[in-house]
Amino acid sequence: MKTSYLLLFLSGALSVVILLFIVGFDEKRKQHQASQDESLHFNWTVPQVPSQMTFAGEKVPLDRWEIKEQFDREFTIIYYQTGSMLTMLKYANRWLPAIGERLKQNGIPEDFKYLCVAESNLQNLISRASAVGFWQFMSYTGPGFGLEINANVDERYHVLKSTDAASQYLKQAYNKFGSWTAAAASYNCGQGKYNEQSVFQKTKNYYDLQLPEETNHYMYRILSFKYLIENQKKLGYLPDTLSLYSPFQTRAMVIDSSIPNLVDFAINNGTTYRMLRILNPWLKGRSLTVRGGKTYTILLPLQ
Repeated sequence: MKTSYLLLFLSGALSVVILLFIVGFDEKRKQHQASQDESLHFNWTVPQVPSQMTFAGEKVPLDRWEIKEQFDREFTIIYYQTGSMLTMLKYANRWLPAIGERLKQNGIPEDFKYLCVAESNLQNLISRASAVGFWQFMSYTGPGFGLEINANVDERYHVLKSTDAASQYLKQAYNKFGSWTAAAASYNCGQGKYNEQSVFQKTKNYYDLQLPEETNHYMYRILSFKYLIENQKKLGYLPDTLSLYSPFQTRAMVIDSSIPNLVDFAINNGTTYRMLRILNPWLKGRSLTVRGGKTYTILLPLQ
């Protein structure tokens, strides 16, 4: 009889232990699952915008609520395009020093290198409207600013020559509107459209104008790139130094006569046609016609 009670007691105790084990295991499973679920979520934060800023030496009126909101919106969108931003920062290491220096040589404020970033992310792109290159010139506007465009050559793809062309445009626009901010905005919508709206709205001040939707955002896009590039570490963008794209190591060759076969020319100069096109994207075809008195400078890999 006592043995029966003992067995019954032990059976009950075992049941309790098993029950506690099951409950405890289930609780741990739930905690683990909750931990896993939490790890699948990011804590998105709102990047802080500066309280004051300038563009080309001109004050950005961030003390005005509507200006600060527009800048904040554009900057937040760009800030979270992390893949594009990191790739652009790699290209920036290759191109921005040279572009900034060329702008200064042309008498243009160095801040306009950020306009180039806003136009193309520092890549030789073709837009839906068929604008081409770092500075996004159209085929009918490029020649008016000194760019050669024909069957053999398209200097919209030449980074420094297209920077010279953009500099011409910006000087012209600055002389017309009296401010670098207006000159930058007109690069997007055109001098004619900017002037038309300035006359109608009785002001040339970009921040007081209602312009086409893309131009309304344009300066804030430029300013966003300026702020992010100049403060990339502070804002959490930390591309490894070794991953940055270095400037091309090249030697220059001045060409004063036609090249009937660019493949043979490349091989004879210790490179390939593919590398020749990478270093000289303004070369369009398989040959180069050089008219009397004309010269071109071709870049070749440094040997």
